[in-house]
This record gives sequence, C-alpha cells and structure tokens, in this order.
Amino acid sequence: MPTKTKPEGLISAPSDPTDIRNWRRRPDGITTSGKLEPGDIERLAALGIKHVINLALDDHPEALAGEGELLARHGIEYTHIPVPFDAPRPAHVEALRATIIGREGPVHVHCIMNFRVTAFFYLLDCAAGEPEADARSRMTDVWDPLSSEDPRTDPWKRLLRS
Repeated sequence: MPTKTKPEGLISAPSDPTDIRNWRRRPDGITTSGKLEPGDIERLAALGIKHVINLALDDHPEALAGEGELLARHGIEYTHIPVPFDAPRPAHVEALRATIIGREGPVHVHCIMNFRVTAFFYLLDCAAGEPEADARSRMTDVWDPLSSEDPRTDPWKRLLRS
C-alpha cells in the first residue's frame, strides 16, 4: 500500500518535520505520523507537543522501544492504545476520541504508517459532522483502504463502513 506525497492544500507549519514517515498536520492542529525514531522525541518537544498517542502494537518490528519513557524524559504525556492492524474495532476509535478530548496543548497521534490514525480520524471527523469528502480526502492522502483490493484492508473496510 503505497504512501502519497503531501498535496498542495495541506496545512503545515514551517517547523513541521518533513522526514517523519507520513507526517501530517490536521486543520484542528493535531499532528499525525507513522513510526517515530528516538531522535524524533526531542523534535516533538521542540514543536510544543504535550501528549503523544500511539496506536501501534509494541511488538511491531518498527515500534520505538521504551517510547513512553523517552517521551516522559521530555515532559510529554503518553497514551498507548494498541490497535491490531487486522482487527480494528469501534472501541479503539472511541478510546482515541476520549483520550483527545480535553487535552491541554498540542497532541500528536501516530502508528507505524499513519494508516490506523488517518482511518480513525476519518470516522471521528464524519461523526463530528464534517463533510465525508473532506474527511476522506485527508485519509486518502495517506492511504485508501476503501478503494483498495488488498485483502489486508478488509477489516478496515468493515470498520469504516459500519
């Protein structure tokens, strides 16, 4: 499932890192990305990120070991909502929504590729009354599980169409 490049109208800040996998800044200011590297933690702190939410599994080969501890050293709160790629559930989406609500300061949400994150925000944005085309455009900027023929997207199609 290839990733796409950043379209012209995408919101960004001059200090946004362009080398973090699938980095995006949403219209609400929340940043999202794929996997983080150890050096990215200091960069997130420099951007003023106050809370990081990770949707990847700890045992993924590309997961950042000790992520919570690394973030804590920089004063960044951490929430881990492990979402199996082959079994995303509405409860995972609700856990993300509940974690974001009322957070002080900038929030960053990531997984390994930014696939889980963008799909969940698609659902949250639609539930909040945003036009489906706008929400879908942000998701398909990273990946398009609804149009994919890849069988690995089947659980995502079920979730996104529910």
